[in-house]
Parts: sequence; structure tokens; C-alpha cells
Amino acid sequence: MNPKTQGLSLLVGAALLALAGAASAQTVRIANQGDALSLDPHSLNESLQLSVDSNAYEALVGWNKKLEMEPRLATSWKQTSPTVWRFELRKGVQFYDGTPFTADDVVFTMGRIMADGSDMKSYGTDVKETRKIDDHTIEIETKSPQPILPQILSQVYIMSKKWCEANDAVKPVDRRKGVENTASFKTNGTGPYHVRERQPGVRTVFVRNPRYWGKIEGNAQEVIFTPIANPATRVAALLSGEIDVMEPVPVQDIARVNANAGTRVIAGPELRTIFLGMDQKRDELQFSSVKGKNPFKDVRVRKAFYQAIDIEGIKKTVMRGQSRPTALMVGPGINGWTEAQDKRFPYDVAAAKKLLVEAGYPDGFEVTMNCPNDRYVNDGQICQTVAANLSKIGVKINLQAETKGTYFPKILRRDTSFYLLGWTPSTYDAHNVLNAIMHCPDDKTGAGQFNLGSYCNPKLDELTAKIGAETDQAKRNAMIKEAFQMHIDDVGHLPLHQQMLAWGVSKKVDLVQLADNYMPFKWITIKP
Repeated sequence: MNPKTQGLSLLVGAALLALAGAASAQTVRIANQGDALSLDPHSLNESLQLSVDSNAYEALVGWNKKLEMEPRLATSWKQTSPTVWRFELRKGVQFYDGTPFTADDVVFTMGRIMADGSDMKSYGTDVKETRKIDDHTIEIETKSPQPILPQILSQVYIMSKKWCEANDAVKPVDRRKGVENTASFKTNGTGPYHVRERQPGVRTVFVRNPRYWGKIEGNAQEVIFTPIANPATRVAALLSGEIDVMEPVPVQDIARVNANAGTRVIAGPELRTIFLGMDQKRDELQFSSVKGKNPFKDVRVRKAFYQAIDIEGIKKTVMRGQSRPTALMVGPGINGWTEAQDKRFPYDVAAAKKLLVEAGYPDGFEVTMNCPNDRYVNDGQICQTVAANLSKIGVKINLQAETKGTYFPKILRRDTSFYLLGWTPSTYDAHNVLNAIMHCPDDKTGAGQFNLGSYCNPKLDELTAKIGAETDQAKRNAMIKEAFQMHIDDVGHLPLHQQMLAWGVSKKVDLVQLADNYMPFKWITIKP
């Protein structure tokens, strides 16, 4: 055994031993293929991190078990004018350290998400000003009418102004630069759980917050979250009873987990869309054999890549049927999706070769592809299959697959030519993906913050602004359809599929699976 493998085995073994030793009737042990990269809720707009952090931190509004909006730190909200929303804040709420929650914390948080290093700027794109009216009332003024502002704010977790100032955490950690601060490792939220212990990459231990203002329906007193990257080790830990919950279950192991006497798989559709992005900004494509120009600036090259990908083959062989191929950047369950538009360009190798010839690349070219191998379902295998598909049209892919801990900082710096990403619209509305993924990048407003290949169509941006301000639902959906068609015609990104959720769960555990892949600990019950 080489030293690296030995070290990984020892790390996983130590984590499983700790889990086994901590087992009790009201301890829930959860394993995931990756870790939350930070406890700072504004440092990375990634659903696993936001899911984990949401157990300690809360937003003004949230989502119930049916994904319907409900009050959290705000008890009510209303528009007092086309561009002003007023929020009445919950009284009697305390942060974990005992500091009262007030309007000052909301004003501070809305400024923090727009600070340097924040990965949440796209949530404040349309905000002009956040004003304190009194200790338990705030107003948010937007630059134009914003009918879905409460939905947008559901991902903006409120932090204590006093605690952040005292702990040198006024600004979020910057994942692009590897900068850390106290908020990276400690929590001080208003949520139902608090982090007692944090060992990045090893385990994070949550305990109930005795100051929590709301009801905790489950009985978990302690939750131990452990990253176990190796799928076989993760499954074995579930089957042996060393852990109680795991996700994702490898598609090839679903039948095995269901056949085991003490475990089951909870499966369902996920709102996340997996897609490929390409650098369309640089005049010369880096990490490529092409010199002096950028082939991805040519729509014919982008379409050639699209038509060379055998998406049904990926569904059958890589995903074992647990995916839904898509032509859109959103799927069913997101407002703005229509079945009529969700028709992919046909898989056609001959047509793809012809497009490359027309674009001036008859022999193809070489380019590096960046991919995570521990973030999405079978992400590494997907990228391997895409590389094999593209080889059929003369494109040589140098695949760089790595853990998300190093992957995300790299692509967030736009230090990539070709990459894989997944996106779940947190508002369950198409405007979210239009603004964050398809908008021309604007560092000042935060629009296009996750458009990492810098696709840009100013007409689509104009339409996105109109969609954000339109209150007539029929007109709004018609504009969304028009915007999506622009993106389809431009081949702005290469949509692949919506993956299916598969959680492995002990039969002693009851929990709620949400289509956004969040896992609230307050709804978990474990039987002796």
C-alpha cells in the first residue's frame, strides 16, 4: 500500500471508529461523499455546504416539507411599493451565544453578502438598499420591481453583526484565495443545531441549540456528519450499521442497499441540472493546443461538442437509468420549464465532425477539462464518458478530475477552459439560473457570478432584467421562454441531465427528502 492510500484508509477508519463509538439512540450519523468546505454560509454558493450550514443558520424565509415558502426569522412580509419590501422580524430570537437577533443583523448580512470574497453576490444583485425601520422591522429597496425577492432571500443566512465584528469575520472567507477566518470553523446562528466540533475533511459534530426559538420535530440530540469519499466504503458503513444515513448511494448499489434487511434507499427526482461550460471570453483558449484564437467563441464548435455527446449512453451506462436528459438549464419543478422547449440537439457524430470542419478544425484540437470527482452523482465517470465521446470527433480531452476542495476554488477563479457544474435554482424559478449562470459576468452587481465560462448575450441580459421586474405571470413566462431560446440558439452551455436523488437510510431512521437535496436535521428521528 502506498503512503497516500494508507493515509486515506487510516483517516476513513478513524472517522468510522469515532462514529461507532458515538452511537446512541439519539445520535444520527450521516456520511456524504464530500464535506462542507466551510461553516461560513456566505463563502460558497454550493448546495451541500448551504444544506449543512442551514442547520445552524437561518434566512428570513424558508421552505417547508412541501417546498412551500414559510416564515423563519421574518414573521411576515409585504410590498409597500413596487420597489420596496417590508419584513417584520421575529422577536425573542437569540443567536447561540445569547445575543438578541435584531434588524441590525439583517442589514449587516445584506452588506456582507456583497463584500469581497462573498459567493452570494448574485442574491443581492437587485438590492439597492436595506434599511432598519426599528429593531424588528426592515425594508429592502430594489433597483426595479422584484416580485420574487422573498424567494431569493431564502438562501441568505443571517449572521450576528456583533459576533462577526468580535471574531474578525466581517467579510466572508474567499474560497478562490484560500483565506479563512473564525466563521470557517465555528457557528453562531439562530438555527436548531450548533457545531460543537469541526475537523474539516474528517467530521463535523452538531448538537441541539437550547436557545432555538422554533420546534424541532425530530429527536436527534447530536448529528455527526462525516465525509467518506470512497463509494464502496460508504455503502459498507451503512450496511454494517456504522452510519445511519448516506448520500449519494452509487446507482450500481441501490438494489443491494434495498435488499439489506436493515436499510433502504429513498429515491426521487432532484431539481439540479448538470451541465458543461466553456471559456467563451479569452481571445486565446488556455490549456489548449489551439494558439492565437479561442474555438469556443464559435457557436459551431460549441454545437459540435453538444452533438458529439451521447447523453442516452451516459444515462444507460453511467447513471444506470437514474437521470433525465435535458436540453434546458432547468428541469420540471422549476417555474419557466416547458416540455415543448426541452428537446435536445440530436446525438450525431457525423454532424459534429462537419461543424468542426466548417469552423476550421478538421482534425479537432486538444483541451483540458476540469471536473469534480466527489460532488455530483458519478461526476468523474460522466466526464470520462464525455471525453471518450469527444475523441470520436478528433477532440483530445486532458481530463483533470479532483476533489471539490481544490476544484471549486479553481473554476470560481475562471481558471478553466472546459468544466462540469451542477445548479439548483434556490428560488425554484428560472430567473435564478438566468441571472447567476447565463447573465454576462458583472463583478459589481454579482450577476453572472457562476457564469464561469463568461458566455455573454446582452439581449438575454436585458430580457433577464425585465423578467425580474415583471409581475404578470403569463408575460413573465413568455419572456423566460424567449430567453431560453436565445441561450439554446447560442449553445451558451451544454446541458446534460437532471440527476436522481438516492439516499441510503437505516430502517431505524425517519427523515424528509427534499427535491433540492437539502437535509434538515430537525426533521430526523431515530428509533432505538
